Amino acid sequence: MTTGKATATTYGARAHARAQDGTRTEAMPVVPAADWPRPPREAGRLVWAETVAGGNYTHRVLARGTELRLTDLHGDACAHLLLYVADRPWERLNVADTVKVQWNAYLGAGLLLLSDQGRVLASLVADTSERHDALCGTSTLVRNTERYGDGAPQSGSPAGRELFKLAAAKNGLEPRDLPPSLSFFQGVEVREDGALDFTGSAGPGGSVTLRAEQDLTVLIANVPHPVDPRDDYVSTPLEVLAWHAEPTKAGDPLWDTSPEGRRAFLNTAGFLAARGLA
Repeated sequence: MTTGKATATTYGARAHARAQDGTRTEAMPVVPAADWPRPPREAGRLVWAETVAGGNYTHRVLARGTELRLTDLHGDACAHLLLYVADRPWERLNVADTVKVQWNAYLGAGLLLLSDQGRVLASLVADTSERHDALCGTSTLVRNTERYGDGAPQSGSPAGRELFKLAAAKNGLEPRDLPPSLSFFQGVEVREDGALDFTGSAGPGGSVTLRAEQDLTVLIANVPHPVDPRDDYVSTPLEVLAWHAEPTKAGDPLWDTSPEGRRAFLNTAGFLAARGLA
């Protein structure tokens, strides 16, 4: 019997759905996360474990101190990231300030992801890829339609912004709440004349680990980088793991990486203390 005939009635649809219980595909979340078969050696209790297919998205609210590891499993993932303070979504990732305040357009371990309030949203505590981008944002419906023939979320070539709209809606956010995003695992360098060179991926297995310095809403779209020169829509699975840890404290080397970073941590600590959160 074909699936169509099997699900033609409510009883058949229920039986078909229940028959899928316990089956797994490469790209799907693991619930509970503690059942993830390959937890990182240094991880505490896992609270998020998922493989995000190419051309798909995910989202989660994470507590302050949680560590989030993204891994490019096959070498062609591109994790476009947006961050919001969980109970104050108007405080969100500001890519321009992240670059400007730290005098650095190239993401890597030791750098901070900042809001426009001069506070730290997340810190980059480890990076084995070093192929990231803070300049180009993510892909759009218009651009993907021009390049691939379609950019709608249900198409074979969904645009990052369209997927972000879906993730945002599930967290009470609107399209106007979507600022420029960061991209991990597909790099871009700026030439002397201001033109951009796409440096691509570092290869399979590259990872980056972020530490949430406030309670955060995390949105991720795994789609090709907007300046990827390849004609085909190439996007492979992204592994997402998060576990309980501790926020960065005074005395941690990350706190004193730069005067600007120290000030951002002090701003964050003062704000949290005033709210009784630290």
